[in-house]
Amino acid sequence: MRLSSQSAIHLADSIERPGYARDTPGHGILHFGMGAFHRAHQAVYTDDAIAATGDIWGITGVSLRSPAVAAQLNPQDGLYTVSIRSSTGARQRLIGSLRSVLVASQATPAVVAAVASPQTHIISFTVSEKGYCRDAGGSLDLALAGVHSLYRYLRDGLALRQQAGLPGVTLLSCDNLAGNGRQLAALLTQYLEATAPALTRWFHDHCTCPATMLDRIVPASSAADLDQHATSLGLRDEAAVFTEEFTQWVIEDRFAGPRPQWEAGGAQFTRHVQAYETAKLRMLNGAHSALAYIGLARGHEFVHEAVADLPLRSLVERLMREEAATSLTAAPGQDLGRHADALLQRFANPALRHRLLQISMDGSQKIPQRWLETLAFHQRTGRACASILTALAAWIRFVRGDRWQVDDPRAAELAGLWSSGDASQVVDALFGPQGLFRNSWVASSADRATLLAFIGNPPAL
Repeated sequence: MRLSSQSAIHLADSIERPGYARDTPGHGILHFGMGAFHRAHQAVYTDDAIAATGDIWGITGVSLRSPAVAAQLNPQDGLYTVSIRSSTGARQRLIGSLRSVLVASQATPAVVAAVASPQTHIISFTVSEKGYCRDAGGSLDLALAGVHSLYRYLRDGLALRQQAGLPGVTLLSCDNLAGNGRQLAALLTQYLEATAPALTRWFHDHCTCPATMLDRIVPASSAADLDQHATSLGLRDEAAVFTEEFTQWVIEDRFAGPRPQWEAGGAQFTRHVQAYETAKLRMLNGAHSALAYIGLARGHEFVHEAVADLPLRSLVERLMREEAATSLTAAPGQDLGRHADALLQRFANPALRHRLLQISMDGSQKIPQRWLETLAFHQRTGRACASILTALAAWIRFVRGDRWQVDDPRAAELAGLWSSGDASQVVDALFGPQGLFRNSWVASSADRATLLAFIGNPPAL
């Protein structure tokens, strides 16, 4: 039997239920990007906020292209379970904050109407780095920002709000971008100036784009996970997600209108989002990417296996403590040493089974903020970063595409750089003065030599 509002009565008493009536109308959140992370993170915080305050906030999800998530969630009336896994066991809860999912490519008018709805106060995003349609320099690539980009739906819906005299909305980026709120505002401004310049001033006067930092490890759910879960649950949940106990959400308190009381679920509102965001990008995400590219090359499949490889663990620890942590200024009360300790413990959790290939996706969109900004910081002080350069060399080998399928929007371009077979040409094309990533970091002659040495003869660690 499939999970739904009717069948949920058959769930075991041990499974936590939403502490509110789901059919009560209330305020609206429109969320673009209905992947596992949103369902294990923001939707859970929203569920906690509703239960704690009685203030009903319903989430309407938007899948920009694929109908798969809608097919998982809509037959279940938006209900799904979150399984929180640790080395000592798991606990499960039923999440009720999600109402329905729209497939934008199939229901464009409905998505635009949802942006324009008077009940919509927050529009949030987990569309991954590539969903922002940036070029190599970080500006908007209008060629990528086509018919089914998030910008088109925002432009058309915000224009309807302006025409109707409705208030603005809060646009909440929840993606791994440095200065994500600022970047969203800048990119949307570029899009409006190019396609609807008369709307630009209204957007700046009436809408806000707060900065956020989100942290929770959420592996992709496999078919085997769902089968095993159905056996234990007693119902088939096609949208189930599996995650760790740890969760964190740091938010800039700069909203254009009402918001859920997310602090009821532990969210932190602060003026110091950037410090938390930078630490996450350079320490957690930077370490994750290093584990992925080096770990795959050393024969590992999962994060917990890679971090149990003692030479690789030592490299990742040096990356976090000596290279990443020393490149940023901590916020008041933020202990980066303890943060590194906690990350290593989280990575070692065998219950999560977080695939390295999942982390390896979209590397061209991720390495600037995860590695290159740290390299650029230390380059200004004349300090080398051997751990990051080792990881970067592993990524350069990875994108050759001869051992693994490379899931990256620039996969063909990156593989094409290897057509000559000359690693020095590849490094120059990527990190030289005219290279693809020159706006983030240009390799010095010493760093170039190190990269070439590591590409040709990967260090034994």
